[in-house]
Amino acid sequence: MAQGFSLKDQLFNPDSLSDLAAEYSAALPDFDGKDFHDEVVAGLEGRELMQRLEWIADCIEKRLSADFLQMADQLEAAMPRQLDPRLKDDDFGRFIHAVPGILAVRHGLERHRDRAFDLLHAATRRFSMEFYIRPFLNRWPEETLARLHDWAGDDNYHVRRLVTEGTRPKLPWAKAITLDPMRALPLLDQLHGDQTRYVTRSIANHLNDIAKIDAETVVAQLALWRGHGDQSTKELDWMTRHALRTLVKQGHAGALALLGFHADAPVRLSDLSLANQRVGIGDALEVSVSLEADADTPVIVDYLIRFHRPNGREGQKVFKLKQTVVSKKTPLHLTKRHVLKGDATTFRLHPGPHSLAVQVNGRPLGEVTFDVYEKQD
Repeated sequence: MAQGFSLKDQLFNPDSLSDLAAEYSAALPDFDGKDFHDEVVAGLEGRELMQRLEWIADCIEKRLSADFLQMADQLEAAMPRQLDPRLKDDDFGRFIHAVPGILAVRHGLERHRDRAFDLLHAATRRFSMEFYIRPFLNRWPEETLARLHDWAGDDNYHVRRLVTEGTRPKLPWAKAITLDPMRALPLLDQLHGDQTRYVTRSIANHLNDIAKIDAETVVAQLALWRGHGDQSTKELDWMTRHALRTLVKQGHAGALALLGFHADAPVRLSDLSLANQRVGIGDALEVSVSLEADADTPVIVDYLIRFHRPNGREGQKVFKLKQTVVSKKTPLHLTKRHVLKGDATTFRLHPGPHSLAVQVNGRPLGEVTFDVYEKQD
C-alpha cells in the first residue's frame, strides 16, 4: 500500500458522496442533495472509516421519515441498481451503500424486525449487509436463523453469501455474535454446493473461523461433503485447502491427512542454514533448506519464526515456503529471502535473539537461531 494512502478518503470523499446525494435526490423529491452533500462532507474530518459510515447515516436519517416503515420504503426507493448478478466474484459493492443496514439496526431491531429483514435483503444486493445482520442474530437468534435458511435458497448470490458471511464467528471488523458457532453449520451444509466462488470462499473462511474453535468438527464436515457429490471435485478441493489453512500451519494431523499430507511422512532435513546470523531490521533473512526422502512424498513445507519480545514472552508466526513432492531420487533444495519488515502491520520486530524452524507436514524438523539488530541511521 502506497505511503499516505487513506482507505477512508478513497471510500468517502466529495465525489462518492455526490453520487450518493444524486441517488437520494432522484428518488425522493423532498431530499435536498446539495444540503446533504455539504453537511456530510464538512463532517468527515476527524472521523475514522466506520465512524464516517455512521455520520453519513446520521445525515441521511434526519432527511427521512421518522416512521421506520416509511423510512424503509424511502431507503429502498433510493437504492442504486443491483450489482451484476452475472458475475461470480469480487463484486462487493460501494461502502456508501451501507446506510440501509445501519438504519435497519437503529430503527428496526426491536419493533420492526421483519420489515428490517426485508430491507437488508434488498440492500445486500447493492452492498453486503454482513455487519448488520449480526445484531439481529444476537437479539432474535431463532427468527434470524429461520430467515437465513430461506435466503440460502435465494436466486441472488449476494443474498446467499450474506447467509454464510454474516454468521461467521470471527468476521473481521464486525461486532461479535453470541450464537453458538455450530448453529450455522446447517446453513453451510445447505450452501456448500453453490456454483459461485463468492459464496464458496465465504464458506471456506467461515470454516476457518470454526477451526480455531473446534478443529475436529471442521475436518469431519469437509470429509462428509466429499461423499455428498454436491460440489465439483475441483471447487471442493479449493474450499478444503482454504478452510484448513490455519490448521495446516498448526500441523493438525487430521487436516493434513484430508489434504493428502501425512505428519509422519518419512522426510529428512539434510540442511537448514542462514546466509548470516545477524540481520538488521529492514534487511532480508536468507534461508536454505534441503529435504530428502526414500520415496516420492507430497509435502507442505513451512517455516516458523519465533520473535523476541522485551517482556520475555515469545511471539511466533508461520510462513508458507512450498507445497511440492520430495523425490526419492533427488534432494529438494529450497531458498527464501524473508524481509524483516520494521513496519509490519501484524507484529513488531524488536532487537534480540530470534529463531527459525522448518516444519514439514506440520512436523518440526530443525531449527536455527539468529540475532536481529536495529540499524543506525
